[in-house]
Amino acid sequence: MRIILITQNEPFYLKDNLKYLFAIIPKDTKVVGCVVNEVSPFGKKETFKEKTIKTLRVFGLSFFLYYAAKYISSFIFKESLKTFLAKKGVPIIKTGEDINSQESLEIIRAYSPDLLVSILGNQIFKRKLIDLAPKGCINLHTALLPKYRGLMPTFWVLKNNEKFTGVSVFFVDEGIDSGPIIIQKKVEIGARSQAELIKHTKKIGMEAISDAVVQIMKGSVELKPNRDKEKTYYSFPTKEDVVVFRRSGKKFF
Repeated sequence: MRIILITQNEPFYLKDNLKYLFAIIPKDTKVVGCVVNEVSPFGKKETFKEKTIKTLRVFGLSFFLYYAAKYISSFIFKESLKTFLAKKGVPIIKTGEDINSQESLEIIRAYSPDLLVSILGNQIFKRKLIDLAPKGCINLHTALLPKYRGLMPTFWVLKNNEKFTGVSVFFVDEGIDSGPIIIQKKVEIGARSQAELIKHTKKIGMEAISDAVVQIMKGSVELKPNRDKEKTYYSFPTKEDVVVFRRSGKKFF
């Protein structure tokens, strides 16, 4: 099976997760390319200055300094995503700014993918892209859908004092985290910080992607409904949300 990954150049967790995914993905698959979009961790495109100011204003100085240090160290001490993919023989696919544009679709189609796999996808996919690969397009979300659709689910499950969370791999439709579910894995939150929860759920998410690929290859997928009537949706937190998060004893790292 020929797979194209669609992601963004996120500097904190992505490279380690992709290394793990490449180690466990079925041997009779081949990642033939990777679309790497511009980083937009807050769900929309912003300048580096805008991201910096927003992070500091909403999350505070300690959060800002922690991730600033991780950001710098990722470039100094870790290989780049480009280098990692090159070592794996995976070309970076350069598309237009809009992944749904006709130009982008033709570029992706030229790689003849059987399946598209979105990890940290930061654009809403339209029907022509979703239908481009014969086996469809799947996405990873680090929550138990249909609850906690949207942004930063690890923050919201902690703020809301949930005991459990999880990961969902689903077929992408034209909504936001709304497609039918292939695999879900439940996780006990325990005393984890948000950073620990992100790391844990991302790793389990890679395993869920691999399991989903196996099911798709075998034609053994049994879909679970992702019911809109049961959904909750969360966007970017406010400064007040962060105050509540901290007052309840939750930690970012």
